[in-house]
Amino acid sequence: MTCAPPGSTVDAAKQGCDVVIELRSDTFTMPTPAMVQSIVDAELGDDVYGEDPTVSQLEKLAAEVVEKEAACLMPSGTMANLSSIMAQVPRGAKILVGNESDIYVYEAGGVSVCGGIVYHPVPNQSDGRILLSDLEAALPDDPEDPQFPIPRLICLENTHNRCGGAVLPLAYLREVREFADQQQLPVHLDGARVFNAAVGLDVPVAEIAQYADSVQFCLSKGLSAPVGSVVVGTVEFVRAVRRIRKMLGGGMRQAGIIAAPGILAIESFGRLVADHHNAARLAEGLRGVPGIELDPVTVRTNIVIFRVTDVRFTWQTFAAAVGELGLAIADVGHGRLRAVTHSGVSSEQVEQAIAIVAQVLERGGTRF
Repeated sequence: MTCAPPGSTVDAAKQGCDVVIELRSDTFTMPTPAMVQSIVDAELGDDVYGEDPTVSQLEKLAAEVVEKEAACLMPSGTMANLSSIMAQVPRGAKILVGNESDIYVYEAGGVSVCGGIVYHPVPNQSDGRILLSDLEAALPDDPEDPQFPIPRLICLENTHNRCGGAVLPLAYLREVREFADQQQLPVHLDGARVFNAAVGLDVPVAEIAQYADSVQFCLSKGLSAPVGSVVVGTVEFVRAVRRIRKMLGGGMRQAGIIAAPGILAIESFGRLVADHHNAARLAEGLRGVPGIELDPVTVRTNIVIFRVTDVRFTWQTFAAAVGELGLAIADVGHGRLRAVTHSGVSSEQVEQAIAIVAQVLERGGTRF
């Protein structure tokens, strides 16, 4: 059946097509049966009073896995980043942040609106890095000059979404840490997909987190829990984050229903290997389709970014055309399209996705 009208990939998923391959984001993951059961079985209390035992268990686990002193459950990654930044940066100061980072691009200017904090966007390289020379250039020549906002935090993203799920090398993270120490600046890591980075590097997640003062990671992306993120750092920092979370409206009561599947998500993060394998296969398959521009070498985790070079299509008309056949993909800026593999996408569906792309380009966008 034809799944969606022209101009909408989203409608393909909404209309209940016979086949919907959901590659727009790993936020579309569904909780496993074990996660659903854990919600039913969770021991609950009032978390604002610090009395939800399941939340406490999750926070203890998160702090141990990332090897930080303390952790705080958050409703979302956006609030986690916002609270982390506000806990470390005073009003009127600035943060150094990648110009392609989620914090800068996708989080609604929250640190400026809520925290009175200035963004200083610094160029991201294609592999997600921010060059040390560019970080240095973002520092004021005279820190005492009252004309300029004072830099108070460096923000990194790992894996890097808009740079194709790129994994920041450990050697690079070490260099940024050394630079930050020289400048007496803390480092915040937006690790929404940091477990993907750990799997991609085949190292414990703590080996990545050691180079940051604060880290946030999402439970609700590839880890497949239905809701939530976690902030980790020192006890003092997390205490400040918890206060800001309350101020922003993120204080939750019987939040164990969120924490319970989050515990299972952290304990089973090794399954991300399958997502990475599927993304590599998808990239290899798409590379062989005439009209698609893609370098599979750049696909390190679960995100595949590509361009349609066939002049008969814009990215919008191409996304709509594959959407009509039940393949949901999304744009990621600069005329690029993104496909994200996750627990809801099987290896068979990856092959179907490749076939749909090939079919649309072969037919040139005619109605199906």
